[in-house]
Order: sequence, then structure tokens, then C-alpha cells
Amino acid sequence: MTQTIRPSVSRQTALALAVLALCSAVQAAEPENTEATVTFGLSAPFGGATPDRALFNQYRGLTPDSANGVLDLSYYRRNVDSGSAVRFEAADLFGDSRSFDLRWTRQGEWKLRLNYQELQRRDPNTVNSGLLGAGTATPQVQVLGAGNPGQDLGLSLRRTGMGVAATRVIDNHWRFEASLKGEKKEGSRLFGIGMTCPSPVAPGCRPGTGIATGSAVVLLPEPVDTHHTQFEARLNYAGEKLRMSGGYYGSFFNNSYGSITPGMPASLNNPLGSLLPLSAGLQSILSQPVALPPDNQAHVLDLTGAYTFTPSTHGTFKVSYSTAMQDQDYAASGFSAAPAGMANLGGEVNTTLVQLGLSSRPWPKLALTAKLRFEDTDDLTPLALYNVEGVAANNYTNRRLPLTKSRANLLAQYQFIPELRGSLGADFEGIDRGVFTASSAIAGTTALRQKTDETTVKAELRRSLTENLAGAITVSSSRRDGSNWLRDNSGRGVTEITDLNDPAQAFNANAIFMPTLANRDRDKIRVHADWQPTPALSVQFAAEDGADRYHSPSTLGLRSTGMNQMSLDWDYAFNDNWHLNGFGSTGGQSLHQARPEGVLLTYDNVSSTVGLGFTGKMAAKIELGGTLSFINDKSNFVQSLDATASNNTTVLLAATGGLPDIVFRQTAVNLFARVPMSKAATLRFDFIHQTSFWNDWAWANNGVSFTYSDGSSVSSQPRQSMSFIGMSLIYRWL
Repeated sequence: MTQTIRPSVSRQTALALAVLALCSAVQAAEPENTEATVTFGLSAPFGGATPDRALFNQYRGLTPDSANGVLDLSYYRRNVDSGSAVRFEAADLFGDSRSFDLRWTRQGEWKLRLNYQELQRRDPNTVNSGLLGAGTATPQVQVLGAGNPGQDLGLSLRRTGMGVAATRVIDNHWRFEASLKGEKKEGSRLFGIGMTCPSPVAPGCRPGTGIATGSAVVLLPEPVDTHHTQFEARLNYAGEKLRMSGGYYGSFFNNSYGSITPGMPASLNNPLGSLLPLSAGLQSILSQPVALPPDNQAHVLDLTGAYTFTPSTHGTFKVSYSTAMQDQDYAASGFSAAPAGMANLGGEVNTTLVQLGLSSRPWPKLALTAKLRFEDTDDLTPLALYNVEGVAANNYTNRRLPLTKSRANLLAQYQFIPELRGSLGADFEGIDRGVFTASSAIAGTTALRQKTDETTVKAELRRSLTENLAGAITVSSSRRDGSNWLRDNSGRGVTEITDLNDPAQAFNANAIFMPTLANRDRDKIRVHADWQPTPALSVQFAAEDGADRYHSPSTLGLRSTGMNQMSLDWDYAFNDNWHLNGFGSTGGQSLHQARPEGVLLTYDNVSSTVGLGFTGKMAAKIELGGTLSFINDKSNFVQSLDATASNNTTVLLAATGGLPDIVFRQTAVNLFARVPMSKAATLRFDFIHQTSFWNDWAWANNGVSFTYSDGSSVSSQPRQSMSFIGMSLIYRWL
């Protein structure tokens, strides 16, 4: 297989060479305080085509079809007399994930840090489309056919971040810190729109017929060009008994794209793949602008601290106030229609937080901890009629989302004997979601709840069973309840249901309640053990099991969930030069729910991982190491029907067999060797082999790719196998 090598001359290379020259000059003046390292080499994938490396290359910043140069630098200089130190590190200078980090300090006086980071993410799926202007704000949809076979779109995202941070020690008590960092993200990622007619939100949209299609799913990759800037400044005080830190944090997000405005053809494929004209109203709906994440900003002021009342009693506190705003102009984002007098959302959410804590040890064997936390969120976003259908009864405003959280924690720990310690704790959390905005509507939701309260009790015992065996067991149980349910009042506000047994107030048989608001019982148990039978062998074991049970005024919806986890880690030292280690874990999640028309669904996910690794040194001071790992993750969907299921649902399940399993398996081998050539030079060899299997039916099933209404498709190669080899020279100056 022929490999091409990236050009070795670039601005990053020039900078790296300049830094090397500087390092060499400085180390000649003060060799006893200076250390510099350069790593230069070459790496290349081999075996298989590009699709075989899609998962491997997703985040590694490697050019998919070529060899990659390797250049890393590090430099450290410390002046004992002045107490100053400089550390510079640069990594992956020839790759797509290059980074620079400079730290300059003077002990007891100041610190300065500068950094730069890049990260490339390539979509592991193969996306084929005839879309014109893919990844822009104005894509034009073209139907694939004999005259338009389409082309593969290389969707990827690139992050570029820079930051600076400084610390200044004012005196023995006061210190000032400040940091500024920004990140630019650009590229494109999978995105799309869809519509099925008729719909309550689009009464003019007609359903499909034998001569027209009334539904469509269209690929529209999201264009990404965003900037996120964060600034933080803090003033810290440390006294004999009082420690405080006050500061400001600001977040500023800007998106160069306010919306996507697609161009739609007059005809698209129907669900059976036949090219038909769009039904009345569907083309205009699909051609509307689609909003993208809007510009926003947030500001936070906070004060935190701790006070030592006595040597055995300490208190902590935190107060903060934050405001978040979103006022991006509608017209500038591509939207011509807006409520009267509203040029933008005018979104404003203010949050106040107060937290107090107290810890005390009244007796040598007893430790007590208490915490109180109160958080109040006030939504001040103006109300306006964003849904207007001409009939007053169908006109709705946006909805405000106020929120108040109160939380209390109590914990007592007692040392019964030197080998046995126990703890008992209780947590309480109350959530108040405020008064429902009467002029808004609950679309697609059966009911809401203003308040929920949850109480958790947990206990733990830790014991040393022998000199080399110790273990712990933790159990917890929580119960969540709440206020009366609030039912949608025909799209105009809500009505409180005070008696669920009253036929006039009862919900219909197909009502589904949000699991985050339903009553819930949660129980967990965890066991942990540390065992070191010999100085050379150590073993850690942990197991956990938990279950949730949901209760709501309906037999439909989420009924229960479960989880379990077991893990084993061990390390064995043959001698000072050779070590062997391994790990294994298995865990599962389950979900049981009932859906309308008698559909019962059980979801089970089981994931297991095992690994074996070694490190060692040979007589010639050659270092060897490697790992062998295996992952097996399987998601299973068991579907059944009860007596209320319709005939159509029964026929569909019998014909399809239900949802297929989703399986991900991966075996990976990583080997390395470090061969010393001299005191200053070392050769390093790396080898990676990875095989993967992934059959997510969301994008492909039985070899058939997911296909959009315009013929665009998304697919992935289920079986992937690749190898990777690298060689580098590490040279160190001392």
C-alpha cells in the first residue's frame, strides 16, 4: 500500500525549530537547571481502506489515507537563585490535534500560563448526497437518480482553543487570579428536518395520497462556525481562621449562522421510494428557516469561604448571583415573522444561590456534617404570542420556566473500633417549578407537576477484616413524591387534579406521565473490597446493584429501570522490572415501559470489558509494554403486545420481529518498545491493531442504508479492521 507523507515545512514546524534553537542556547548557559526533549518520527496506518479506519480516526487527528509526521517538544528550566521556572510543551505539531502549553512561574510571587489546542473530529459514517451547498446556511436539495448519483460528504468538526491565565501573590494573605480562554468550532455535522402531514401545528398541510407524498425526512448538515469566550477573575484571601474567594465569571457564545434556509424541490420520494409531488403546503413548510443555536451570554458573581470556629468545627459558605441572556435579532437570523413589537426573544434568566455547611468532631470517634443549599431561578423572558392561528382560542405565548431548589444533607460517621467505621446520612431535595404560564400550552404532554420532594437515606460500613483485606458496603434508599398533577386545560393553561378517583377528573387510559415528575422509589447497594495477599499482588473488587420503580396515574409509560455493575482490577509485580495487570468489568441497564396500543417494551443493555497489560525492562534497558483489551456491548429490545393491541400493530410486529439488537464489539492490541541508543537518545516503536463490529440499525439494517426522502443516505461499515505503526526518536538534553 502506497503512503504519502505530509509536507514537513509549515508554520508549526518553523515555530518548533525556533523553540529548539532557544532551548539549546539557554541550556548551554545553565545546563544544571535545564532539560529539553524533542520527539521526531513517523506513523502510518496500513491494512484495509479508509472505511476500515473510520472509528479509529474519529478523534485521533490523523490524515485518513497518508502517513503522519510526529513532532513533540518539551523544555524545562529552573533557576534556583531566583525561584523561577519555565516549562514549555508542544505535542502533535504535524497532526490535526496539535497543542502548545507554556508555564512560567516565580515561586511565591506569580504564575503565567499560555496554551493552544486543536481537535479534529471526523464523522465515522459515510454520508452520500446530491445536496448542493452542504454545510452552508442555504443548501439546495437535489433528488438522487440516474443523472445524479451524489457524492460522499466528509463531515467533520474542528476545534481551536487558546487561553491565558495569570496568578499574582499580593502578600501572605491575598492572591489574585485571572483567566481568559476562547474556542472556535467550525465545520459541519449531521442534521436534518422532517414533517408528516396533517399536523395540528400546520393545519394547511395535506396528507399523502397515491399521487402525492405527505411526509418527508431531509438531510441538511448543520453548518458550524461558533466562538465561545470565557473570562474569570478571582480575589482570594487566606487568614488564620477565615478563607474567602470572590470572583466574576463571564461566558459569551456567538454563532455566525442564525438559521438554515433550505431550497426544496417540488417532488421527493415517498416512504416506499417512489418519486411523487409534495402534497399541498409541504414544500413551503420544509423550505422555512430552521433555527440554530443562538448567541447568548452569562455573568456570575460569587463569594465562597470557610471559617474555623474551633480546631474541630469548621463552617463553609457560598453565595452567588448569575444572569443569562439571549437577545439575538430575529431578522438578522433569517426570520421575517415575529410577534408584534418583538425584535428578539429578550430572554433573561436570573439565579440566586446560597449554600451553608458545617462539619464538627464533638468526640474523637464521631464526625458530623450538615449542608444546606437554596437555589432560585427567576425567568424574566417577555411573553409574546409566538403561535397565532387566527382563532383566539388557538393563540399561545411562550412559557416561563421558574425553578426553586432546596436541598439539605446530614451525615454522621462513627469509628466503633479501629477496624470498623460506619456512617449514616440523609438527603432531602425539594423542587418548585413555579406557577404555570396560563397563556402558554402543553403540547404533547398529558400533565405537569409544580412540586416534587425526594428523601434519601444511606448507610455505610467499612471494616478491615485482616491485615491485607478491607471492605465496605453501602446501601441507600430514596422516595420521590409531589404535589397534585396539572392537566392541560384544552390548550389554555392547566387544571389541578385534586382527586384521581373522581371519574370527572380522572385521566384517560392512554395518558403518559413524565418519569422525571412521577413518584419514584430508588434502592441501591454497593460492595467494595481491597485485598493484598502478598507485597507483589493487589486486587480491588466492586459490585453495585440498583432499581427504580415509577408510579403514576396510568398503566402506560416508564414503569421500572435497573442497573448492575461488577469490576475487578489486579496488579502483580514479578520483580522490580516486570509487572502484569488486568481488569474486567460487566454491567447492565434495563428499562421496562408500556406504550399505547398494547405495546410492551423491555430494553436491556449489557456491556463487558476485559483487559490485560504488561510492562518490563530487559537487560539492555529496553522497555517493553502492551495491552490487550476486548469490549462487548449489546442492546436488546424485547417487544410484546397485550390484549388491547390493534390488529395492525399485531401484523406489523409479526412481520418485522420487532427492533433488532445493537451490538458493538472491539478488540485492540497496543504494543510499545523503548530502545536506548545513548544517554540522550531513545528509539520508540508503537504498534496498534484494532478490529471492530458495530451494527447500529439507526443508520443501516441488513445491509440497507438509511435513506432520506431525496435519496441521500447514511451508512457505516459494520466490520472494521486496521493496524497502525509508529517509530520516533526521543532526544534529551540535560
